[in-house]
Amino acid sequence: MNLLKIDTMKQLYFGDNLDIMKKLHSDHPEGFIDLIYIDPPFNSKRNYNVLFEDIDLKDTKAQKEAFSDTWSNVSYNDTLMEIQELDLDLYKFIKALDEIRISKSAISYLTTMAIRIHYMHKLLKKTGSFYLHCDPTMSHYLKLVCDLVFGINNFRNEIVWCYRKWSASNNRYLRSHDIILFYGKSNINTFNVQYLPYSEGTFKRWKGKKQASEFKDGVRVHQFSTAEDSIGTYMPDWWEVSIINPAAKERLGYPTQKPIALMERIILASSTENDLVADFFCGCGTTIAAAEKLNRNWMGVDISHLAVKLIIDRLVKPYPELKQQEIRKNIHVDGFPKDIASALELAQNTDKHRVQFQDWIIEFMIGGVSNTKKSGDGGFDGYITFALPESEKRKGIAIIEVKSGNVGIATLRAFMNVVEKQKADIGVFVCFANQVTSGMQIEANNKGKIGNHPKIQIVTVDDLLDGKRPSFPYKSETTVYAKSTTRLDKEQKESGLFD
Repeated sequence: MNLLKIDTMKQLYFGDNLDIMKKLHSDHPEGFIDLIYIDPPFNSKRNYNVLFEDIDLKDTKAQKEAFSDTWSNVSYNDTLMEIQELDLDLYKFIKALDEIRISKSAISYLTTMAIRIHYMHKLLKKTGSFYLHCDPTMSHYLKLVCDLVFGINNFRNEIVWCYRKWSASNNRYLRSHDIILFYGKSNINTFNVQYLPYSEGTFKRWKGKKQASEFKDGVRVHQFSTAEDSIGTYMPDWWEVSIINPAAKERLGYPTQKPIALMERIILASSTENDLVADFFCGCGTTIAAAEKLNRNWMGVDISHLAVKLIIDRLVKPYPELKQQEIRKNIHVDGFPKDIASALELAQNTDKHRVQFQDWIIEFMIGGVSNTKKSGDGGFDGYITFALPESEKRKGIAIIEVKSGNVGIATLRAFMNVVEKQKADIGVFVCFANQVTSGMQIEANNKGKIGNHPKIQIVTVDDLLDGKRPSFPYKSETTVYAKSTTRLDKEQKESGLFD
């Protein structure tokens, strides 16, 4: 992490953003980021799930938690003590809230956010800018946190992002805006003035020309148009940008996805080409996609395999295959195994090692979906779909089994029975190369083929690290993220700050 090439950076980190920021600050104490935008959880007391396309499998569940926005069970005392050593005023503020009638969930959330905002401030250049996206649930408290961290004199704007919604409420006005807090690291933060087109009436009146005024004794006595074309009116801090239409191509099905037009507006205002833009809660990567489109360098962090995989696909998939390979080579991912030694460490020597190892293999390396419903033997670890001829009127299904420990012919046979039980088209069995025996290969080959592709495929971790992937009759399609924003968790009544 201490060999960052900032002038050509396209960097994704998988892991806890606090750990990553601490390491970055240790390596670069002077600050090196031009613009940070974050859209963190809002303390809404909801669990957000991503949806997957419907498939006909008996032992799977078509959703997986993208992130939990529930903080009541998060311990914050250790973090609060750490804040005391970093910023005494910030500690006193949160401690004072902790001693009055505010929920422990709210204090936990503020503590978690405060220490992260502290390190984001440290990572910014002196000319850097910070945008914090929040909703009315905690925006007023986060404003005070940011005032303490950045200094109230470095507060620039409370941006109101307005959008149309088609829901209704019987006892209040319709909630249809978010807040974006904008701060500079200092009084010399980068800012490029943005303009909006004139209203139709104003444009007609002045015929698209710049306006000028004549003053006498400090009073305007005459206003007229010049010969110079107008570039519009100064952009205010009230933005009307449409939310993403559920049927839009931009829609990825990721919860809380923001429109790319919103991110482009922020990036154009507070950075220039080749500047470094960072998002430490990058989710489905809208900030990253906008930065790439606008020729900025970028850095993204997320704690989800799904998010990191989706961001890479989002950047790569619009292009032909050769261009995809070129783009992938320029994207660096930190936090995942890069060789057999680190893969073995993940599989055997880390907390919750088996699940983390499975998720890395299935979701990141193969591009499938982990099966959250599986319990014990007899199920399968994940799946991926692939296209079949239109005459089939369905998609092909490959189920995936990942083994991190000892395997043999008996283990493989048990998996083949699951493939038959699930009526899957293909079975993909993943293990380390030194575990594969000639007997296992013969057993797999005896199951025949689907076209020219083996029905049962033994794919080693070594193969995956070398860039090899399972073989399917037609092009495989990652099944993560159906084109929907419906949450499968039951809508919970919104909790108050004092609950």
